[in-house]
Amino acid sequence: MWRQRVLHATGYAYPSPATASYNEARLTPRSDSRQNVVLNRVETVPCDKVVPVRRLLGHRRDGVRLARTAYRVDRDVGVSGRDRPPDPVTEELSWSDLQQAAVIDRYDELLRPTDYTPSSKRIAAVGKRIAKEHEPADAVIAAAAWVRSELDYVKGSTGVHTSGSDALREGKGVCQDFVHLSLMVVRGMGIPARYVSGYHHPDADAVIGETVDGHSHAWIQAWTGSWWDHDPTSDSEINEQYVTVGVGRTIPTCLR
Repeated sequence: MWRQRVLHATGYAYPSPATASYNEARLTPRSDSRQNVVLNRVETVPCDKVVPVRRLLGHRRDGVRLARTAYRVDRDVGVSGRDRPPDPVTEELSWSDLQQAAVIDRYDELLRPTDYTPSSKRIAAVGKRIAKEHEPADAVIAAAAWVRSELDYVKGSTGVHTSGSDALREGKGVCQDFVHLSLMVVRGMGIPARYVSGYHHPDADAVIGETVDGHSHAWIQAWTGSWWDHDPTSDSEINEQYVTVGVGRTIPTCLR
């Protein structure tokens, strides 16, 4: 069992003195079946009023929630949490199960295209081929493998407004592009899937108490009878090194 402390610092620079700056932070990790947030604190410098609020994000009927904190000027978010291994897939549905009207209706928003995960004849053909060769859970892994065969990881090659189709056309991208393109394939096969944003601890053998430079990261969640996570960028399962912040249809607004 891992216990991590995540420190996320963000600053703003204005071209002239600012008399007021109202902001919202959507960076509080989620407490769910995979991880538990022990302590979360938001600090601002200069110090001013911090107001915690809650809101829904993403697929409302699925109860997706993301903590929202209102504040002024700069902030420094400190998080201490204890992670738990992800829940195993308790039930693996067949393709015919996923095509049931009740499933399609429940996860409709996580099956439809978006601006960042648009429909594509090429992607549809890829998904159709993968679906013929694999059952749904394995098809998700195969879809991520196809994405890695098409994209090179090049830091700074894309931006927050880049779609999965844009990244595929360029043949390169970062984690968010690997996720968007994977979502295009997976959703195109009829598998509900969503974007996950959070943090990744890079060292599985880190010394306790030693500070390590982590980074923001993104991966996917797929529903094949239950929700489970996969990292298409590194072709790995999600473990204690991953800290989930938010989930949604595409890039959660906290990262835009």
